[in-house]
Parts: sequence; structure tokens; C-alpha cells
Amino acid sequence: MPEGTVVIEKFESAVLKKNPLGDPPTRLVPIYLPPTYDGRKAFPTIYMLAGFAGTGLNFLNVAFGAETLPQRLDRLIATKKMREAIVVMPDCMTRFGGSQYLDSPATGRYETHLIKELIPHIDKKYATKNAPAHRAVMGKSSGGYGALRLAMTHADMFGAVACHSGDMNFDLCYGHDIPAACRILERYDGSLKKFWNAYLAAPKKPKDVFALINLMGMAAAYSPNPKRAFPENIDLPFDTHTAEKIPSVWKRWLAHDPIRLMERKEGQAALKRLTLLFIDCGVKDEFGLHFGARIFTQKLKRLGIAHLHEEFSDGHFETSYRYDVSLPRISKAIA
Repeated sequence: MPEGTVVIEKFESAVLKKNPLGDPPTRLVPIYLPPTYDGRKAFPTIYMLAGFAGTGLNFLNVAFGAETLPQRLDRLIATKKMREAIVVMPDCMTRFGGSQYLDSPATGRYETHLIKELIPHIDKKYATKNAPAHRAVMGKSSGGYGALRLAMTHADMFGAVACHSGDMNFDLCYGHDIPAACRILERYDGSLKKFWNAYLAAPKKPKDVFALINLMGMAAAYSPNPKRAFPENIDLPFDTHTAEKIPSVWKRWLAHDPIRLMERKEGQAALKRLTLLFIDCGVKDEFGLHFGARIFTQKLKRLGIAHLHEEFSDGHFETSYRYDVSLPRISKAIA
């Protein structure tokens, strides 16, 4: 079976230098070059965004009984289910666990890094078809959210999008973590600083604190507070004693919800330009993201925006097999 080549770029970002968290500006970015890539023939490009607490390198992880992303691409291309494409796997990890692919004074300029730095670099260094019609963005969970949001805010950059189990309907998908986060904080006298210091010092990281870490990461993206020092340079959208939402902060979060973003004419226009808008989610999703996907796609129908929406019988995790559905479609859309 013909195999593609994986190149790992050591990319030095100018916009991530001196970021608020002191995270490294040098990023390792895996790039899959298809089997017939020779540096002369140009190929379309797919940007594959990792989920929360992940980087592009996660797509190369070897696990028993599972394919890496390059292995999946090789198989799909060899069986002619997918057309050849360059696949770029960015690293937008932060000390909070992720950036949601946004610019934020709490984390850094990750949206600018992707749009203004990484994409131009790839187009300059590799043989790409660099028109927006030949460029796609896709991902799962926070990566799916990032793909959908970037498509709505940068209509001049992407021609196709695939959103797998992407964050949306924030009231439900994040709201259910609030009571758990409050219970975790009670162990640390309600102090984010005490919690974070204890978490970093633990030789084995506790697994029962994800609800709080997840909400801290989202707050860093949606409600940053640069007047305070890390890890308190965020505004949590809830009262840590009563678990009640704080309306003024929650409003800031909702402004980033894809369900709200698509109410803007610019977002609608951007989605209408796409040659493919693919959205899927498992009906057993632990965060209830399939309900958000249903709301989003119902709005798409009412607006007359072409899309594909699929549901499948599974939860949120270990669903990379769904790339077998999206990759053939997205590669055809940008060929």
C-alpha cells in the first residue's frame, strides 16, 4: 500500500512570543504529505484541529487496535475512498488545556497564529492549491468547535468544514459541569490558585477534576480577565458557592456559541459559501452535544444553508472512526 510522508515542522511563532501564560512559542506541527507528493504537483489542504487538551502530535499516537491519522489517510487513499490531500495538524495547546482556537488576552493569539502565520507558511513552503476553495478545516470536540467558528469568521480562508461533536449549545454542554466544578473548588476553599498549585504538584494527576479544568480552559477563551495573574486571569461564569450562573459573564460566553454566531449575517454568508458543511455527533454524547448539533442544523435548514448532518450510536470519546465518513467527503469537496 502506498504510504504518505509525515513531516514534523518546528514552527517558531512570532505572535505567540510573550504570550500571557509563558507557553512555548515554538510549536511542533505534523504535516501529512500524500503518497504522490513530489513538491511539484499541488494538492488541496486539510487543517485537522485537536480537541481540548490535545495537540497535532496526538494524531500520531499509536494505540493497540487503532489507526493513527496518517495510517487512516493511507488506507482511505489506497482504497480510493479519499482523494489525496495535504493534512496539517496544528498545535494550539495552552497551560489551561487549550485555546478554543481563539485570540484571548488570557492565553494568546492562537486564531491569529493559525490564520496569519501557519496557513501562509504552509502555502509558501509546500505545493498547495492555496485558494480557499481548496482548503478545509475540521476537528472533533473543541477542534470541531474551532473548525466551525473559524469557518464563520474567516469566510475568505476555507471552502469546506467538518465538525465532529463540536462544542455548541453552551447552556447545556458546559452548564452541566458547573456543580461538579463547585464541589471541586470547595476542597480548596474556593481558590483557583490553591487548586491549580495542588494540581501541578500532584505526581499523579487526579482524574476527578476535569469538570473544573474544562471550565477554566473555556473561561480563558470566552471570559478572560487580564487584570489578574494566572491562574486567576479568568472570570468564571458562575458563583462558586451557589453554582448560579453570573449573567454578565455568561453573556460573554454565549457570544461565542456557534448557535449564536450563526445568527449574524456574516456567519450565515460564510456558511453559504462552503462547498461542504458536515456536522455529526453521537446520540450518547456525554456532554449532550448532539442536542446542540440538532439546534444548529435546524437553524441551517430554516436559513436554507446546505449541509450534511449525521448521528450515530456512540458517545463523545474514541470516535475517530467517524473520520472515515468525513475525510472522503471533505477531500472531494476541495479537490
